Amino acid sequence: MSTSAPIFTDPSHVKEALRDDGYAVLRPQDVAALAGCPLAALRALEGSWNTLPLDNYLKDGGRYRRRRHSCFVQDGERLTQTAHRPHWQPVEYNALHGGMHRLFEPVEAAIVAQAAWQQLIRALGNACSQVKGSQPWFIEAHQFRIDTTDGIGRPTPEGAHRDGVDFVAVLLIGREQVKGGETRIFEANGPNGKRFTLTEPWSLLLLDDASVIHESTPIQPIGEHGHRDTLVLTYRAGQFQGEN
Repeated sequence: MSTSAPIFTDPSHVKEALRDDGYAVLRPQDVAALAGCPLAALRALEGSWNTLPLDNYLKDGGRYRRRRHSCFVQDGERLTQTAHRPHWQPVEYNALHGGMHRLFEPVEAAIVAQAAWQQLIRALGNACSQVKGSQPWFIEAHQFRIDTTDGIGRPTPEGAHRDGVDFVAVLLIGREQVKGGETRIFEANGPNGKRFTLTEPWSLLLLDDASVIHESTPIQPIGEHGHRDTLVLTYRAGQFQGEN
């Protein structure tokens, strides 16, 4: 496994990178260009990470994770927020928290209403369609803050995993006064892996969930109020997980 700063993907080669390597990494300015909005419009969303409620479902008893969660369906250029629903994963994909219906507070309506929020979600859905064909995408949006209240924060307490969807987008929103939080990607059916640390707000890691397994290492504080914020968007064909 090689260790380095992220090797960013040329925006014109995202489709090929997902098909050939199982992932792509985009710079913040390329994420904004993909979304068709100024980077400042994305950055204007960041304040909402300061009001995330505590995640009360952590089986390790930790109080280091805050989150909100909302669901959307994208059909072409039409993006519709669904009725609020629980997040559910099978144990095959999340051995720690799988099989639980976890109902989180929704993403704030004022954030969902922002053009930048909607343009970003649609643009990533269009990127998914370039790889797997145009179709409705069932999208779950998770705002996460991992903090160091307990002395250590675990972005992926379940360990290296797949999410049981088609594509996963991980956007770094910010990191303050922490060390760690290294991103690790492994071939699902091979020996190769990559590891790097995202540091710039609105850097994007886009994953083909069938091809790779991913995790982020724990964070530790190097100052007061250490935390790491991310936006995780999952795209799934057919239906949401847990629907019959």
